This record gives sequence, C-alpha cells and structure tokens, in this order.
Amino acid sequence: MGPTEDRRLLRLALERLPGLRAADRTLLDAVLDGPRALSLLSPRSIEEILGRRLDGRLGRVEEALRAAERDRTFMESRGIRALVLADAEYPPVLRETARPPSTLYVRGSLPDPWLPALAVVGTRYPSGAGLEAAYAFGAEAAALGIPVVSGLARGIDSAAHRGAADAPGRTWAVLGCGTDSPYPARNRDLAARILDRGGGLISEYPPGTEPRPFRFPERNRIIAGLCRAVLVVEAPEGSGALISAQFALDEGRDVAVARVRGAPLGAGCRALAADGAREVGAVLELALEWNGTYTNEATEPRLAYAGKEP
Repeated sequence: MGPTEDRRLLRLALERLPGLRAADRTLLDAVLDGPRALSLLSPRSIEEILGRRLDGRLGRVEEALRAAERDRTFMESRGIRALVLADAEYPPVLRETARPPSTLYVRGSLPDPWLPALAVVGTRYPSGAGLEAAYAFGAEAAALGIPVVSGLARGIDSAAHRGAADAPGRTWAVLGCGTDSPYPARNRDLAARILDRGGGLISEYPPGTEPRPFRFPERNRIIAGLCRAVLVVEAPEGSGALISAQFALDEGRDVAVARVRGAPLGAGCRALAADGAREVGAVLELALEWNGTYTNEATEPRLAYAGKEP
C-alpha cells in the first residue's frame, strides 16, 4: 500500500471512530502518517494528542480500521471520493467557513471554485407558484453558467435542480445521508440526472449513513458554505430553508428572497425581507452585483470572478 492509499485509509478510519469531533479528525490526520500509526495508539494516547478526555466514547480502533477497508472498496466501486481540508480539491469557499466538514464525500464533480455558486432553497411543500419559480430560477442560473446548489429534498429543492439540469446546466445536491443512497428515494432518478449532467452529490457522511432529522440542519451549513448567495424561494415560518439563510448570514454571504406572485407559503420569506434580505425576480439581479463578467454565448454562458481569487 502506497503513502497516498495509507492516508486515504487513515482518513476513512477516523471518520468511523465515534466520539471524535471534526477538529479532532483534522488534528489526528495531521499528526499520524497512516493507519498503522493509528492502530498503535491507545485511547489514552489519543486523548493526550487531542488534549481532552473522551470518556469512553471513542470506540475500538480495530473496528474503525476494518470499516475503513470496507468503505474504501465500496467507494471505489461507486465512484465516491473522500476529501479532507488539506486536499487541494477541497472547495476553498467552504474551507473558510466557521465549521467546515473535516471530510467531504463527493460523487461526481465539485463546483468550479472560480465561479460564485447560488443556493436555491425552500419548503418541501410549496405552492404551484413556488415550484414554477424555483424551476425558473434554477434554469436561469444554469443558463448564466452559475452553479446551482440545493439539498435534493422534495419541493423547492427538486424544482431548482430540475430547472438547472433542463437548462441544460450543472447542479449539485448536498445530502444529509451517504452519497451512495440519495434521500428521498423518490429523487434517486433526479440524483442520477444530476450526475449525468456533470454535477455532483456531496455529503459529510460516509457511505451507508442513513438520513436522520438532525443531519439535515447540519447539511444546510454546507449548502450555504458552498455558495456566494442563498436564494429562498418559498418558505413558511420554521422552514429548514431559513436555517440555510441564517448560516449564510453568519458567514457574510448574500441572502435574497424570491419575488413570487401568488405564493401563499412565504411567511418566512417575508420575515427575511423585513430583516433586510433583498427581494429579486431574477437571478441576474443578484449576479450583476457580484463584479462578474458575463457572456451570452449559446455554447457556454459563463460568469467569472473578474481576476479575483476564489
């Protein structure tokens, strides 16, 4: 096993050790040179490296290493790769956030780091007007060459992904489960289409991780962290889309709400607007403020960062 494979196996094993925080995994990955080094450590030695007590929550290193071997074989068969913060391919815009995932599991591609991305989010139970608007915003963003990011949930998320894919363009789904089994099951065909269009599925959870309610608010920080702006299309009070908007505000990203006529489920959007979020009727209204340069070429419409580092 070469050094690159050693490091990959170490990272997968660290992900399978319960009781570790993201920062713990990053630190252990930095100080250990491979899985053998991990296997030689006692729980007390790991606590000394981390500088804190784990109170028996760590789990067995041997079991984590066996799980990592299974993960590696499975991921190779499904075209899934694992990226850590130190990897050059790790999205720089996500790395700079307050709580970047220690590991990203990626199936397909990642958004171009030179292009500011747009998150299009909203309720799982939208009105017809909300669905039409989400589809239109996704399609317009893709036609401008702007990466479209959402959460693959039913409702607004799905409509935005479909609009981007139909443009045709590329879109990315951030999941609250493993990338091997997208959720909800009804959207697995959509997930396959996202991959066929050259987009990708992204998660901080290893293969085999099942969806759980607490994982979806956590994945929303990744949706916001990957994007220059979060556009909330239709959201009632208490909608998970408002969590994405709050993460965006916390990171200094733009937050906008869609101007949608006849959308009855927009109490959350109205509250955001009252707090200063901009109301927009088209993606171009946002994009023109990003100091980008645009072309309207039929072959490859594109937005670029006008010489600025991503």
